[in-house]
Amino acid sequence: MKASETDILIVPGYTNSGPDHWQTRWQNKLSTARRVEQAAWSKPEREDWTQKMAEAVNTATRPIVVVAHSLGVATTVQALPLFRKKIAGAFFVAPPDVANEAVRPRHLMTFGPYDRDPLPFPSIVVASRNDPFCAYDVAEDVAAAWGSLLVDAGDAGHINAESGHGPWPEGLLVFARFMGRLTAPS
Repeated sequence: MKASETDILIVPGYTNSGPDHWQTRWQNKLSTARRVEQAAWSKPEREDWTQKMAEAVNTATRPIVVVAHSLGVATTVQALPLFRKKIAGAFFVAPPDVANEAVRPRHLMTFGPYDRDPLPFPSIVVASRNDPFCAYDVAEDVAAAWGSLLVDAGDAGHINAESGHGPWPEGLLVFARFMGRLTAPS
């Protein structure tokens, strides 16, 4: 599947993705990409965020590919029951451990726990071995439950601009290969 044939939904996490974040850079490069905007980036509320995600999916006009980072992953997974259209695929990066009471900010836990059922679409989970918001073995377990391909990013932090992942060309290569294997849902 070509990017030009899809609606690519960029789903940032807590506090949004700034101008140097790989999600913003990809959105600026991919002509069919659009950001799922939230009313309160610094005070995420599960019901509001999942509703905005569902609106983005349900108003899409082409096959949908989700590119979610951090709390955007949890938002996407929690919004699944609200989707009236099928997703062609999802590229999930640095999912947070929304069941870990030690993770801050605490309101991230309102997005958990994750559903453990296999996802109804192809997906990739890219996880770091030293992500402060999710232990690698938790990401590995979640990816297995969802039926996602797990990509080990090594010691990459939270895979955001602060951890040195501005343009993130390696991620873009993995995403391009993933897109090439997708087909439109029937």
